[in-house]
Amino acid sequence: MTFPERLSTGGRRLLDRRGFLGDSASALTSIALSSLLASDNLLAATEPIRPTIDPAHPYTPRPPHFAPKAKNVLVIFCAGAVSQLETWDWKPELIKWDDKPLPGGPAVTFQGPAGNLARPQYEFKPRGQTGKMVSEMIPHLAELTDDIAFVHSLTSKTNTHGPAENFLSTGSIFDGFPSIGAWVTYALGSENQDLPAFVSILDPRGVPQASSNNWGPGFLPAEFQGTTLSAKDPVRHLRPAGGISAAGDRAARDLLVRMNEHHLAQHPEDNSLAARIASYELAARMQLSMPTLNDLSTESAATLKAYGADDESNPLKAAFARNCILARRLIEKGVRFVQLFNGAYASGGALNWDGHSKLKEQYDVHAAILDQPAAALIKDLKQRGLLADTLVVWCTEFGRMPFFQKGVKGRDHNPDGFTCWMTGAGVKPGVSHGVTDDLGVKAVENTLSLYDFNATILHLLGLDNTRLSFRHNGFDRRLTDVHGHVIKEILAQPKQANQGMTS
Repeated sequence: MTFPERLSTGGRRLLDRRGFLGDSASALTSIALSSLLASDNLLAATEPIRPTIDPAHPYTPRPPHFAPKAKNVLVIFCAGAVSQLETWDWKPELIKWDDKPLPGGPAVTFQGPAGNLARPQYEFKPRGQTGKMVSEMIPHLAELTDDIAFVHSLTSKTNTHGPAENFLSTGSIFDGFPSIGAWVTYALGSENQDLPAFVSILDPRGVPQASSNNWGPGFLPAEFQGTTLSAKDPVRHLRPAGGISAAGDRAARDLLVRMNEHHLAQHPEDNSLAARIASYELAARMQLSMPTLNDLSTESAATLKAYGADDESNPLKAAFARNCILARRLIEKGVRFVQLFNGAYASGGALNWDGHSKLKEQYDVHAAILDQPAAALIKDLKQRGLLADTLVVWCTEFGRMPFFQKGVKGRDHNPDGFTCWMTGAGVKPGVSHGVTDDLGVKAVENTLSLYDFNATILHLLGLDNTRLSFRHNGFDRRLTDVHGHVIKEILAQPKQANQGMTS
């Protein structure tokens, strides 16, 4: 028999009824709290997941964390901050308040004094079976409304283009962080070993504001950086210079492979050497694969016409259309992540969607470049059966204010409520999630961050954003930092198995 006087202080306290009941209540409360936090994704994951990378074969396909809905991603990135009020987010109250001041609105915004509220600069019409109101500015993309999941309540951490592009592409407003395409190829590799795993197709008008940050590897290994190209500027140096014959070039490459293998065998621990050799070998394989990929002459006249690639009246539209065809070809070849830019750097809205002063005039130009080619790309992916495995993302870095800037006919930056969307693999079609207020000033219902948007992209690829990580400077870094919840409301529900036989 154990006597109380021989017990420790803690042991004697357990014999006290009030202490025992108090401790039990605290323990049960802690268990319940832990369960609630875990269900809301608010507890840190027990262990980060860092894929094992063979430096000599960095693009070898790697398994996802769980069964994916999508195998590939196509991102259509409209640089310059497209106005949600002229495209996807219908605000009839703006018509009533047209040319009136916003009650309690800011006197000054990002680029200067605020003017009066301004109605949408394009008419809106109900579309498809859902009847969703979409702008006449983009009639071809509007036809796809029934297949799209809109997210109307996104927010950004900044209202400046460069940092906002960084935040959308890398999860940080600062330079030096990996792009989402780099994270995805780091995690999953690629199905095609003869092409880059991650390709960024640049707009014919130039590079976006944050430039290579949008496709850079940051602190991830350099081999996961995106490769930039376009139909206008294909990969250079695909053929040997100086009149070297094809047979001589192959012999030289074979000799180089043997020399590299011998050198690597002498330095088996040198991961940088292995990665460099792998990069050169990929470049050699691309000499064979890229010329065929870039040759659009094999496309039918009907395909070129559907995309608008034959539009001689609008050379920029035709050039962007050829980029869209190139994007489809890359997806067909199994390239894991394709980033397609529409719009370039800040230029007073002349080269991208940054409509500060002449929004309607400039958007007429930009919409004509974007609309038909982008819609044809999505339709083509669907017709070829590629959309079943491809997640298509349309995005922009932030939105626009509901009032014009004082003295001009353009809208200032608005990071407090804007729209992006998804369609394709794993996405629920014909839904709208989140709401901005009646005038489109800010998100007021189901407010979301771009962290959540990126977490959803990773989820559809079978990746857990809370665990996919890379150890850098003593920290386990993630694309979504310590944030990011999957937007479950826009995910397609799994098909239910048949519950029996019918006669």
